Amino acid sequence: MSDLRVGIGVDAHALETGVPLVLGGVEIQSQRGLAGHSDGDVITHALIDAVLGAAGLGDIGALFPSGEEQYEGISSLLLLEQAYAQVREAGYELVNADCILIGEEPRISTYRSAMQERLAGALGVEPDRIAVRATTTDRLGFTGRGEGLAAQAVALLSRGRSR
Repeated sequence: MSDLRVGIGVDAHALETGVPLVLGGVEIQSQRGLAGHSDGDVITHALIDAVLGAAGLGDIGALFPSGEEQYEGISSLLLLEQAYAQVREAGYELVNADCILIGEEPRISTYRSAMQERLAGALGVEPDRIAVRATTTDRLGFTGRGEGLAAQAVALLSRGRSR
C-alpha cells in the first residue's frame, strides 16, 4: 500500500512591457511578459508549490527567497528541478500534476505539448503525467483586464511504505 499526498500551488504575476513571457518553461512571443525575480513563470511556480506542499516541504518563497541575487532571472525550470530533488529525497514521487493558466491571453493550445515536455523534463517523468490547461475569467479581475496572469496546479505524490 502506498502513501498518497496532494498539494495545491497558486501563483500570479503582473504583466510588464519588454519582459520575455515564459509559461511552462516555454518562451512565448509577446510584447509583455511576467514581472518577477526569476523568469516569472506562473505555471512552473504553481507546480513547484504543489509538489512542495504535497511533500510537506514548505513553499517556493521559503526555498528560493526572492531577495537573493542567485535567483534573479533564473529559469523556473531549474527551480522546479531543485525543488523536486528535495521531494524525491523525502521519498516521494510524482504520480501526476494538473496545471491551469488563468488569463485572457495568450492562447496556449499551440504551446501545450512543449510545456508538458519541459515541465516533465525538469521532473524527470513522462510528459503524460503533466496536464497543462488554460481558462479565462471572462474579463473579470486583474487577469480579465490583462494586468497579469495567474496559475494553479495540483500534484499527486506517492511514497511506498517500504521506506
